[in-house]
This record gives sequence, C-alpha cells and structure tokens, in this order.
Amino acid sequence: MFISPAFAQAAGGAGAGPGAMGNILFIAAIFAVFYFLLIRPQQKRAKQHREMVAGVRRGDTVVTAGGLVGKVAKVESGEECVVEIAEGVRVKVVTSTLGDVRSKNEPVKATAEDASKDKDKK
Repeated sequence: MFISPAFAQAAGGAGAGPGAMGNILFIAAIFAVFYFLLIRPQQKRAKQHREMVAGVRRGDTVVTAGGLVGKVAKVESGEECVVEIAEGVRVKVVTSTLGDVRSKNEPVKATAEDASKDKDKK
C-alpha cells in the first residue's frame, strides 16, 4: 500500500579496488604529517638537549628543571654535577635534569681549597 518493498543491493567487491589504494595513501599521508610536525622536531630538541648537557663545564650558569639557578662548581661524572645555588650551598644534580645553560664561561681554574676538599673526601 503506502510502503514500497525494499530490495537488497548487490554486494560490492571486497578486493583491492580503487578505494583501497586511496585508503592506503591517506594513511601514509597522515603518518608523514605526524612525522614532520611531531616526531622529527621532538628528536631535534632531544639531540640539542643532549649536546647542551654534554657541554656543561665548571663555571657555567645553569637552570635546573625545578627552576633553581646556580653555577656549576664541579662536573663529577657524565651524569652528575655539583651546582652552587647560593654562597656555600652546593647541591648534586643529575645533568639530564638541567633545563638550560644560561651563560657559557671559560672553565674556572681549580683552587687549592677545592683540591684539599677533594683529598679530604677520599
């Protein structure tokens, strides 16, 4: 009467038709955009940070990730350094937590007082 009969449509091909190639190209384009806008810049920043941390020397003014500003008193190993945050106040900091090197200075010569402190620790 008022309702027309519904007929099933013919099944489409499930093979690799023109739509499948378009989907693959679309996914590849999305991956390329993610790589150039997100992944690559993050890798460049990480490389710059590694180079900055590797170049830290005695006498440099640094900012830690926690916001403390101080002067590097001693670089103990590849992973730690001693930072003087106030006169007579020294803290041991993991170098990977350094957020910025504000000023690069010539390395400060070790004084006799520093050498005697190092001998006392051993």
